[in-house]
Amino acid sequence: MSEVVTSFVLERALLPDGVRSDVRVEIADGRFASVTPDASPAGERLAGLTIPGLANTHSHAFHRALRGRTQRERGSFWTWRDQMYSVAERLDPDTYLALATATFREMVATGITGLGEFHYLHHQPDGRQYDEPNAMGLALIEAARVAGLRITLLDTLYLSSGFGAPPQGAQVRYDDGSADAWAERVSGLGGTDSALVAGALHSVRALPADPASALGPLAGWADGRPLHVHLSEQVAENDGCLAAYGVTPARLLADHGLLGPMTSAVHATHLTDDDVALLGSARSFVSFCPTTERDLGDGVGPSRRLHDAGARLTLGSDSHAVVDLFEEMRAVELDERLVTQQRGHWQAAELVHAATVAGHASLGWDDAGAIAVGRRADLVTLDTASPRTAGTGADEHTVVFAATGADVVQTVVDGRVVFRQGDREQVGRDLADAIGKVWAS
Repeated sequence: MSEVVTSFVLERALLPDGVRSDVRVEIADGRFASVTPDASPAGERLAGLTIPGLANTHSHAFHRALRGRTQRERGSFWTWRDQMYSVAERLDPDTYLALATATFREMVATGITGLGEFHYLHHQPDGRQYDEPNAMGLALIEAARVAGLRITLLDTLYLSSGFGAPPQGAQVRYDDGSADAWAERVSGLGGTDSALVAGALHSVRALPADPASALGPLAGWADGRPLHVHLSEQVAENDGCLAAYGVTPARLLADHGLLGPMTSAVHATHLTDDDVALLGSARSFVSFCPTTERDLGDGVGPSRRLHDAGARLTLGSDSHAVVDLFEEMRAVELDERLVTQQRGHWQAAELVHAATVAGHASLGWDDAGAIAVGRRADLVTLDTASPRTAGTGADEHTVVFAATGADVVQTVVDGRVVFRQGDREQVGRDLADAIGKVWAS
């Protein structure tokens, strides 16, 4: 039986060795079978600049319902968190499926082909398990399937409202009671060719008074899998960890064997020099989410120092105040400029690497993120004649310093076209409908 082969001719394409013209790609079984620059222009031609699919390494799908609703008071991170809990209390598997599907479709429309969903909304509002203990996680996996992107479900361990204090309010939905009970529940989830199941620790704040009772089982379960953790997002988190355990969050994780090359430290904003060295020497990933970090007033993390120490940068949209990995890329460089009053910390090619190759690898998809033979066939085509991109040169500098998610005209995931420009209005209608139903519940 012959293989089904799809081919495209890309007007311009960002390959591992740079931007090339008239690149013919042939796709078989969802992977690139051949990539040939300077080919004959005959065949289905994708005008514009085509880049590898983007990886969103940190997402909380239900936060999308908050956009535009948390800016009405001056507030703080903690008052924002109260509003987030209000959404968390309203969702059930059906409304979560609708909201996540619409949110993931928004991601696909902006060129995101792989997603790390940091999932802690596990149980019913009163803390009891659903009849299917993983009903909420399964809703997220199904939403990704419908939307057409790959997902790494980062099922999250959450045992405390703060350094041993019991969960309160909406937090009871997050709590499995113990690390062993969490591991038992998560073991009931299976993966597919487009869905991986991995682990996460919400933060050191979510640990019991005896952190080893949770970190030991977590390390055992996560061995050989991606492990993500919110790390040093707030100064208050660092102060609380020092008071409770006598060390910084990074040191606590390192001392319990939880910093390594498959660990992703999310935010990593307020770090000591020792923390930077720990993350760098472990070759850990660091997931920066600049649009959320600025929205919440978290601060600017030491991205370049982490990179120079050996850590690997990735990018996420986190709370979805903005869903646009192009904005996240340039924000890393522009935020460094504001902090240092100097330009030129990151090259455009490095930031594209963070949003593609490194991002997918941090989610367990090390066969994605490049237009190269054998890799998963993800293609994101940008309009190079929009008011934002016109005249910019159609190269990696266009990607980082000019384009936005609105310039994406087509997204291909594993060889399947999952978004075309004409779909954009429907994406907006589906979001409005799903979010309206959440707030009406």
